[in-house]
Amino acid sequence: MASLRTPVLLGLRDAPVHGCPTGPSAWSTSKLGGVPDALPAVAAPRPACGHCGQPLALAVQVYCPLEGSPFHRLLHVFSCARPTCDRGGSWKVFRSQCLQQTQEREAHDAQKQESSLGTKDWCEGADDWGSDSEEAPPQVTLDFGSNSDSASQHADWSGQLHKLSLQDAVHPAPPKEEPPLPVLPLFLPHYICVVDEDDYRDFANLDHAHSLLREYQQREGVTMGQLLSQSSSSDCDEKYEKTVIKSGDKMFYKFMKRIAACPEQILRYTWNGEPLFLSCPTPETRVLPGCSHCGGPRIFEFQLMPALASTLKSAELGLSVEFGTILIYTCEKSCWPPNHQTPMEELCIIQADPDELLFK
Repeated sequence: MASLRTPVLLGLRDAPVHGCPTGPSAWSTSKLGGVPDALPAVAAPRPACGHCGQPLALAVQVYCPLEGSPFHRLLHVFSCARPTCDRGGSWKVFRSQCLQQTQEREAHDAQKQESSLGTKDWCEGADDWGSDSEEAPPQVTLDFGSNSDSASQHADWSGQLHKLSLQDAVHPAPPKEEPPLPVLPLFLPHYICVVDEDDYRDFANLDHAHSLLREYQQREGVTMGQLLSQSSSSDCDEKYEKTVIKSGDKMFYKFMKRIAACPEQILRYTWNGEPLFLSCPTPETRVLPGCSHCGGPRIFEFQLMPALASTLKSAELGLSVEFGTILIYTCEKSCWPPNHQTPMEELCIIQADPDELLFK
């Protein structure tokens, strides 16, 4: 019996996100760019670059609950969008989860509160107004003199009023200026629509892949025969590494051939499936560090594709990302402690643009 193949879902850029959606309509959708949405009772991640220390820009937000799980589940992938910053280590991914009944309970509480506002006695507890407020402004006390007559009281009153500085008395000293918050780099947000790769592969047209290979041949001065003959050797053969045609070329050919049916794909999702490597896997992709919380193994979940780099647009000048593919690995158990409120950092591995890795 043939083994069941893990389905591969492709993410494509869809319509722009208009306005600022909130609530489930925001965090239950997948998008590229914009600001990260937060699940109920879980803070939205706001990471900084490990190299330049500046805020990272949201590349994609993926809503991906697991089958049979009681959790809502959200993944955020961030990148440093400053061209002067080293790309390596400047990508981060975070996982957020909340129980589905938590979201339902919060929605019920909000509805209950809204209903109670219609019948609330606005004067109830009026004597308590301000009991929880900040410290009252300083009061001005005028000494009238208990043994003075009316005229002297008026004179003393007038003299004290002349000396009174209402600005000093009524307004407290201005607070110290806080340093300005860093400006968050933003890519223009678009929704991500999802399609099944099989729907494209059934009608695959390899002309696009062949045209890319022809461009490569012209640029590098190699023939298709050389490329394919070298492709018959091991992907990571040391002898092959020393030739003009490097080992990554076979991986590159397979990569381009696979995505040729849908070159506009910006994301490939296949939970616990196999990544599509752009170049020869490095040791870090063979021995993955365990989950930072439970210590369990991590599995491949999805990857960002080259088309995303040209799809991310910004109204701010000077923002861009460059990469070949970004591989995202997450906790196999998708662990989440009770009442946890902080996004968990997962693992992303960067494979560089082949023009940088192979052809320079």
